[in-house]
Amino acid sequence: FGGRSRESEYLHYDAGMMRLLLATGLLGVALSGCGNDQAQLSVLELTGPTMGTSYSVKLVAPPADIDREALKAQIDGSLARIEQRMSTYQADSELSLFNRSESTDWVEVSAELCGVIEQALSVSEITSAFDITVGPLVNLWGFGPADAPPEPPDNNVIEETLQNTGFEKLHTQCKTPAIRKDRADVYVDLSAYAKGYAVDQLAKLLSDHGLDDYLVEIGGELRMHGHNAGRNLWSVAIEKPADFESTVQTIVQLTDVAVATSGDYRNFFLFAGQRYSHTIDPNTGYPVTHNTAAVSVISESAAFADAMATALLVLGVDEGLAVAEREGIAAYFMLRTDAGMEAYATEAFAEVAGPQ
Repeated sequence: FGGRSRESEYLHYDAGMMRLLLATGLLGVALSGCGNDQAQLSVLELTGPTMGTSYSVKLVAPPADIDREALKAQIDGSLARIEQRMSTYQADSELSLFNRSESTDWVEVSAELCGVIEQALSVSEITSAFDITVGPLVNLWGFGPADAPPEPPDNNVIEETLQNTGFEKLHTQCKTPAIRKDRADVYVDLSAYAKGYAVDQLAKLLSDHGLDDYLVEIGGELRMHGHNAGRNLWSVAIEKPADFESTVQTIVQLTDVAVATSGDYRNFFLFAGQRYSHTIDPNTGYPVTHNTAAVSVISESAAFADAMATALLVLGVDEGLAVAEREGIAAYFMLRTDAGMEAYATEAFAEVAGPQ
């Protein structure tokens, strides 16, 4: 997971922290009441570092006898477990060990890692624009754990790297948890799925504790349940895409769902006057170049929303909107035009969030 900021022979921007600060501000909006004169309920917030960013758990009117430290320890333990299994930034993680292995035989893994990979592959079956084997291309373009290259990779190197990617080269058998790759150089990157999965796991942990009203956020991926401190639905602001400033595109009222956004405007580099986004099309090996700036997805699962937002951003508004409508996905597309930013919402999005 994780992220880097660097500026060397070329300019590389990674505004993950800027995005996080915005998300924190938006949670402030979410916690306030709308048109409700009743006194605000108390809020307990638990925060900490995780996955190269940070997490925030906000509990509305928690029980008076709640053991804050014990709950935080459980949250931190859950996140540490997920990182130890799924991070590509931890050299000794379960996933890193699999990626370094040259074996094409079945490799025993935890049931959790196998299940997450199987779930991610099911998203790829919906659209090949989401591919967890895209990691070598992400690394090649300088957006992975290794140091960024001084310039865009050579076309021939991209074509070579494509030979080792493709979700169809990865297999699971989760009854006796194991995974297998067809080629030794296949590399799995769960960064577009695992943050959402972690949000889902924290939400389950809170619900298992009998907590009904909460909001969980990791790196801008959200999942909310019940009501906010003003006894209303949660107000969630969707960011208007901009490279170095944060403004609100729209605000939606939600509960018992997750929201994830994928954009091309926060992590990119400039070389010889051309902009290269961190969003790589797994079918071409190149960063996307269309004018779709961001996609937000609402779903019951933060992991699915995370993955599908990435896939729809890769596809762009023309193809992505058709896929989202066909699959009944609540998606909101933001498109750069000469006249400014335009937005398109699917029918499912309008049903969940109201007309935009």
